[in-house]
Amino acid sequence: MYQSDVEGAKALVQKYEQLKNEISKVIIGQNEIIHNTILSVFCQGHVLLVGVPGLAKTLLVSTIGRALGLSFNRIQFTPDLMPSDILGTEIIDDTRQFKFIKGPVFSNIILADEINRTPPKTQAALLEAMQEKHVTVSGKTYKLQEPFFVLATQNPIEQEGTYPLPEAQLDRFMFNLQLDYPSYEEEIEVVKNTTSAKVTDVNPVMTAEEIVYFQNLVRRVPVADNVYEYAVGLVSSTRPNTARAHEWSNKYLSWGAGPRASQYLIIGAKANALLKGKLSPDIEDVQEVALPILRHRLVRNYTAEAEGISIEKIIHELNNK
Repeated sequence: MYQSDVEGAKALVQKYEQLKNEISKVIIGQNEIIHNTILSVFCQGHVLLVGVPGLAKTLLVSTIGRALGLSFNRIQFTPDLMPSDILGTEIIDDTRQFKFIKGPVFSNIILADEINRTPPKTQAALLEAMQEKHVTVSGKTYKLQEPFFVLATQNPIEQEGTYPLPEAQLDRFMFNLQLDYPSYEEEIEVVKNTTSAKVTDVNPVMTAEEIVYFQNLVRRVPVADNVYEYAVGLVSSTRPNTARAHEWSNKYLSWGAGPRASQYLIIGAKANALLKGKLSPDIEDVQEVALPILRHRLVRNYTAEAEGISIEKIIHELNNK
């Protein structure tokens, strides 16, 4: 597609700027959320987005899907949702043969809205698809489309009638992003744009083939040994009562991050460096992606809760040692 990886890296920066311009036609503010969501696409990762209702989570994902030129499906998770409602099911057609009807998971971008409102059996059906990039129905395996990206949302307020994701399942998500309220000025702009007759067209900037190329390009980015050592050292420091544990981990954590966090720190740092126009990541790139990667992988103990020590504060302390 491009004559060299350096040429491809330069093209990625241009495409990224075009993407942000297209998305900003519809989405006001939320620059960090947009950056990390696009970043996860190029890392072949998935995102768990936590935010109160009304913050345009669905609009954000559908807009990114249109700008990337990808198909998009929204699945509303409810207590009575079954795995077949996500994956698809087999029916008997007119010729009395079994025919597989694909579910909404067969799309490039999936918005799993309020994923914690459905029982673990249905949660697991989606999480298996996220990990394996294929689904198995009645003994037959069906490959999912590439690229494949899941953005799951959770409401941080209502916990009534929810089934929280276990830590092992949370670990499948690359990022945990906290969506906050817009600023006063941004909210005025949002209200102006959404209460008028104005219609905004979002033009596709990339094709699916280009995205797959850039995903492979990210994998090929070289990394210096000191960056590997910093990433693995940071993750090791989160594990309480181990040889490399940080004093804050011993005091405030009951569980630390696993090796998948180290992998995501490196792949996230690679993509972050490319999007900033660099050909190789440094320690600062690891530090920039550390918070959303580690936030959902660390478990506070009772001491941290009693003293009001947040996960964010613990990560900040570990990441600036």
